[in-house]
Amino acid sequence: MNPLSGVIEEAWRIYRAHAAHLLLIAFVIYLVTAVIVGVLYLTGSFLGLLLGDIVQLFATFLLQATLIKAVQDVRDGRADLSIGETASSALPYILSVAGASILAGIAITIGLILLIVPGLILITIWALIIPVIVIERSGALASFGRSQQLVRGNGWPVFGTLVVLFIIQIAVSLVLGLIFHALPIVVGNGLSTVIAGTLVAPFIAVTVTLIYYRLSATVPSAAGPGYGGTPGYGPGPGYGGDPGYGPGPGYGSGPGYGSGAGYGSGPGYGPPGTSGAPGTSGAPGTGTSGAPGAPGDPFGAA
Repeated sequence: MNPLSGVIEEAWRIYRAHAAHLLLIAFVIYLVTAVIVGVLYLTGSFLGLLLGDIVQLFATFLLQATLIKAVQDVRDGRADLSIGETASSALPYILSVAGASILAGIAITIGLILLIVPGLILITIWALIIPVIVIERSGALASFGRSQQLVRGNGWPVFGTLVVLFIIQIAVSLVLGLIFHALPIVVGNGLSTVIAGTLVAPFIAVTVTLIYYRLSATVPSAAGPGYGGTPGYGPGPGYGGDPGYGPGPGYGSGPGYGSGAGYGSGPGYGPPGTSGAPGTSGAPGTGTSGAPGAPGDPFGAA
């Protein structure tokens, strides 16, 4: 059974039940980000535009870390932490989130530029790095392996869910763009970014966090020191020896050779002790060749 079945519906229920709390967190962070990005864009320089994009990307992951903490808080049906307490509880993970986000962003961008498909695969297998950091208290580098471990075997459902989230985000942005198209471009883009981020980012964070909880229930962490101070995911500490992320990179079961070379029953000598004609030779073998192995899962499932 698909462990992500109905995850969008469950995310929508949580989103609606705690909309005021989640939306206010998103609004505050996006408003501050929009002001900073707007000032950088007004410089009109390439450096200003580049820095604005970097700030926007960083703010997205920062917001996600805070919202993941908020989702942790409201999973029991009520918000026990205030907005300030939620943000404060996310602060210890900011450096790890930033490091993982920058590394993932660089690798994904290169993958998208080169062949597109590698970038999409990286987006999928690294979809859970932020929940892993915030919930499991994992280090930045260790989060990549743990995310891939969780996604393995469920790459297509995760990818499909991410596509749905992307479509929702694009649809909201288009609608808001039409609403604010008459305003000056800087003002219109700023309002569109703040409102779209406020509305969509919490839903994305809720969905990604639910994906984490569902997949971690099927791939629990084992006892041991594991990935950088968090409960281990393998029999030994950290990445020592074989990283052990499953049976292989997702290839088929093998080239599929037959049961043997297919030789006959033997040289067929006559019965012992008689001088009759030599025995009949054995029939040539009929061993069948195996079918070629099935293609592997591009997301790494064997």
